[in-house]
Amino acid sequence: MNPSPASDASTSAEPLRIGIVSISDRASSGIYEDKGLPALRDWLGRALRNPIHWEERLIPDDRLQIASVLIDLVDKQHCDLVLTTGGTGPAPRDVTPEATLDVADREMPGFGEQMRRISLHFVPTAILSRQTAVIRGRGLIINLPGQPKSIAETLEGVRDSAGVQIVPGLFAAVPYCIDLIGGPYIETDPAVCVAFRPKSAQRLAPAAA
Repeated sequence: MNPSPASDASTSAEPLRIGIVSISDRASSGIYEDKGLPALRDWLGRALRNPIHWEERLIPDDRLQIASVLIDLVDKQHCDLVLTTGGTGPAPRDVTPEATLDVADREMPGFGEQMRRISLHFVPTAILSRQTAVIRGRGLIINLPGQPKSIAETLEGVRDSAGVQIVPGLFAAVPYCIDLIGGPYIETDPAVCVAFRPKSAQRLAPAAA
């Protein structure tokens, strides 16, 4: 797909290639409308200031096909970040974590731990989720929940009744992780997501003209 900058993208921000993958037997066969891809594009479009080149895929719950798509997105499409949605529960057809681990160079278990920590604030069945994250080459691949509401909650974190964040969202750690594996410098809109970096890794904002 063609690059599409976020609405408030800085002209100095580095281009970012993002793969988004919705995994569902029924949505991929047209039984119902896929809601995963629009939810991912909506949240990322609001959160990021980088110009984004999107690679979108809607595929069934098939382990070999999922693995093949993830390899293509990182190795051939050169995506810096790949987010999947769906297929992370305990049902027999939920094989997204297995397919993700199949293509991994290194596992990043902290992402899955934080996702379950966040989701437990909303539903007790969060302990049934098996989301994980891995590094393949210079790409970060993260499994997200299947429901649009859960996607936003996981990425943004938990806030109290006054709107104060009490559990950091998953995405707060993504930009620095991408830095460490050699990817572009991701800039976020603090109103949506405050990216955490140590001071030594932060870039100064360009001076006003």
